[in-house]
Amino acid sequence: MKQFLKCILFLSISIGPAYLHAQDHIYSQFFNAPLYLNPSLTGQFDGDFRVNMIYRNQWTGLSGTLSYLHASADLNIPRLEGGLGLQFNRSTEGTAYLLKNNVAATYSYSVGGDNFVLSFGIQAGFTNRQIDWSKLVFSDQIDNRLGYIPGSVSSAEPPAQSQKFYFDPGGGINLVFRNFMGGIALHHINQPDESFSGAQAKLPMLITGNASYRVPLTQSYTYGVDEGSYLIPSIVYYKQGNVSSMSAGAQYKRKGVNAGLWYRTAGEGGPDAFVVSLIFDIFTGYRNGEKLRFGISHDVTISKINYTNTNGTTEASVGYQKYFQNSSSYNKFNGLRCYDFY
Repeated sequence: MKQFLKCILFLSISIGPAYLHAQDHIYSQFFNAPLYLNPSLTGQFDGDFRVNMIYRNQWTGLSGTLSYLHASADLNIPRLEGGLGLQFNRSTEGTAYLLKNNVAATYSYSVGGDNFVLSFGIQAGFTNRQIDWSKLVFSDQIDNRLGYIPGSVSSAEPPAQSQKFYFDPGGGINLVFRNFMGGIALHHINQPDESFSGAQAKLPMLITGNASYRVPLTQSYTYGVDEGSYLIPSIVYYKQGNVSSMSAGAQYKRKGVNAGLWYRTAGEGGPDAFVVSLIFDIFTGYRNGEKLRFGISHDVTISKINYTNTNGTTEASVGYQKYFQNSSSYNKFNGLRCYDFY
């Protein structure tokens, strides 16, 4: 048991504070992972079809891998008064290669008119969580003077179970009222058990809240037109168990270029990172609403582990959206979609 406890301690250290403080990772470019943020954002964009992908490489200066991938595709379906989506999430954490794969389907239903759109969303998915116990180093493989003994084999017996499957549902609501957008979502509503050892270890429910306001900086302003300039202050709040985090900042958007600056807190409100982002939209202004988006962001760590030790975190994203040929929903909502806030 003593050896096993040391194994768990080593695992906790190896996967880092990001896993200890919040079981779910967060993306600095949350606006480029809308289905991950809130299932009610499914189909909430100026188009009929959209795909998004984002990759996060966290704290490259630390040993062990902390990488995250999100990919999604969703449709805006007028006959359903909403949208359908599918997303895939994968995380790799620590020297023991703690892997988590999630596949989830989302559906949103929207009501509204010329001035507002109110959307309700649900999510249903399955998660597989697995670990490679052979990658761990136990105390009887370490020499007090020389450190790790190459080729040594531990006498400790790790748990027999190395993977876990569970059902993972969620839901959310989002409101767009002219220049304002706000939403709230609940993830892991059933609080699934993630334990490998048999002792119960429930994944706490995650609560996310987001709010954005679009401030036109040009005199002539028309919904859905990308030729103007905007300042878009936003705030995103996360709470999971007794841990919370908040990102607050603003983006400057002109035509197809979007630059942002953010401050993020972690734990009990302490500093975590400054985030800078740069987004490029290509093909804007086409008749079919086609847009190709490339994004890059970098987190400058300002917590106690500091930037020198971590080398920060980098995210890269790509997105694509368009209307189908002869679509009946082209410009139907006068820009009242989440995409116009990013």
